[in-house]
Amino acid sequence: MRAMVVRAAGAPLVMEERPIPAPGSGELLIAVSACGVCRTDLHVADGDLTQAVYPVVPGHEVVGRVAGIGAGVAGWALGDRVGVPWLGSACGHCPYCAMHRENLCDSPTFTGCSRDGGFATHVVADGAFCLKLPNNFDDIGGAPLLCAGLIGYRSYRFAGDAARIGLYGFGAAAHIIAQVAAAEGRSVYAFTRAGDTRSQDFARALGAVWAGASGEAPPEPLDAAILFAPVGALVPEALRRVRKGGRVVCAGIHMSDIPGFPYADLWGEREIVSVANLTREDGHAFMALMARTPVKVHTTTYPLADANAALADLREGRLDGAAVLVP
Repeated sequence: MRAMVVRAAGAPLVMEERPIPAPGSGELLIAVSACGVCRTDLHVADGDLTQAVYPVVPGHEVVGRVAGIGAGVAGWALGDRVGVPWLGSACGHCPYCAMHRENLCDSPTFTGCSRDGGFATHVVADGAFCLKLPNNFDDIGGAPLLCAGLIGYRSYRFAGDAARIGLYGFGAAAHIIAQVAAAEGRSVYAFTRAGDTRSQDFARALGAVWAGASGEAPPEPLDAAILFAPVGALVPEALRRVRKGGRVVCAGIHMSDIPGFPYADLWGEREIVSVANLTREDGHAFMALMARTPVKVHTTTYPLADANAALADLREGRLDGAAVLVP
């Protein structure tokens, strides 16, 4: 097999050849057909996440076919199409798992972070945490659903019944959730980097009723705002844009420090909440939603060997939609 590996925090990815691993008990061996490139992969490469274990193969939006089945695996057969998400495993017995909040597990593993992921031709994954993808998405279009879609969906659920939703940072997750929100009759307001008229035009093309710079005021107060951009300064900015009783949802796994702000901006029963990881229940519910919702995933594909270029394009905001590696 071939894999793009981060050998140490801050180092560029390098190609390695390795023996194809054998799946252990409860595991699937997967021949990778596509793997999305997520901002979290940038955080892994840059050394921003304490959860990361190096060396590691990034990639947690993995689509492939089952090529081997370990002992004790149920529900999967050789040749099945399979998706591998960010949550690689949970302990099943800590207080959070007992409360059905496995996204907060005390002893989890994370695909492409603390266990090898899908920037490779093959990957081994815990079969109990893999997902079936809806048939209306091909492998390339389905890959971004496994994190951009899933984390976007969990964040969207945290926005409750908000009719006017602001999305700060219009990347892979926002471009999927904007379509879901528009299909459900909600009004989407897209916020981008100042001067990024390309992303603003893209947002309007996907149903946003308004698009502008992150420092601009929308034409009316928001019921909720979801922050996909990992910029702490956007938290007080978004607070100023939501109505009384509104909510600001921080969707990223990593964010720069949040600056101080007047209590008056929080007062009025406004809320700030964070979204951490995902659960298998999220995965099943979101894939069912995608099977019945008209969403088009916009992708730019790269060969596996060009993973560094894909990360660079993501970092510099040169993408509309999602980057996907095709080994």
